Amino acid sequence: MTPSPAIFEDATPLLADVDALRAKADKDGFLFFRALVPAAPLLELRRDMVNVLDQYGWIKPGSDPMDGLLHQPALDAVPDSEMRTDIGVTAAMYDDIQRLQSFHATPHHPNLVGVMRQLLGEEILVHPRHIARMISSHRTISPTPEHQDFIHVQGTAETWTCWLPLSDCPREMGGLTVLRGSNHQGVIELEPREGAGGKGVQLCPNETDWVEGDYQLGDALFFSSLTVHRALRSQMRDRIRLSLDVRYQSENADIDKSSLLPHCSLTWEEVYAGWPTPEFQYYWRDKSLNLSVWQDQLRWQRQRICS
Repeated sequence: MTPSPAIFEDATPLLADVDALRAKADKDGFLFFRALVPAAPLLELRRDMVNVLDQYGWIKPGSDPMDGLLHQPALDAVPDSEMRTDIGVTAAMYDDIQRLQSFHATPHHPNLVGVMRQLLGEEILVHPRHIARMISSHRTISPTPEHQDFIHVQGTAETWTCWLPLSDCPREMGGLTVLRGSNHQGVIELEPREGAGGKGVQLCPNETDWVEGDYQLGDALFFSSLTVHRALRSQMRDRIRLSLDVRYQSENADIDKSSLLPHCSLTWEEVYAGWPTPEFQYYWRDKSLNLSVWQDQLRWQRQRICS
């Protein structure tokens, strides 16, 4: 019988003990924090994002856009070819999300960067390649399968992702769950899978120590690029789930050049056009970064041997 998943424990008390913080991060491969980020900037970003959805007719008429209630006929009318199935909305909508200054400002919140500075003990580079997950009930969308970020990001294995929901996110909405201790397995063999990325890791029968929970607005989950994680299937198909994937690493560590590009079809010049201020634009260009060589063989399908 598969054991029931464990529930997230708040790592906030460990911020006062850096050695304990790093030990838990190394042992488990993740850190979960309650109420790490104030609600105001998250709600500002959420409002900007749902306004984009509303402009495309995806918000239920007569509802408060902040509730994220979907207008299903509008979704059903979107051809499959127009969807970003790794994101949950159309490519055109996602381009408009990437143009939001609030979208690019949020990952720089000092509380988020402060956690990473304590964890790594060095100056932190915030990857400019931020990702929105906007999980809708369009027919093309499947939950993100079990995977490690490293094969998609590469650079240093000491890249950490922060998963940040932009509302309360109970498990029924399809939040993220992590496999405790999976960061000690190295790069795990892959196999084709539906969902974002198109590939999932091959798990052994004894790898069942999943940890999950009900997120509240302001909660943040950090995990290593080698930590296996996946999305739960949403049971609330009448509303959209909005979240961010944000990545951090030491300024001195290797980074792949793809992590310095927008996560869409736009150029940075197109992303920044119309911003009222230049804050958070091109901030990485004056740093002496160590660009790594992409290892395409990491994506090859292999067969894992379970003991």
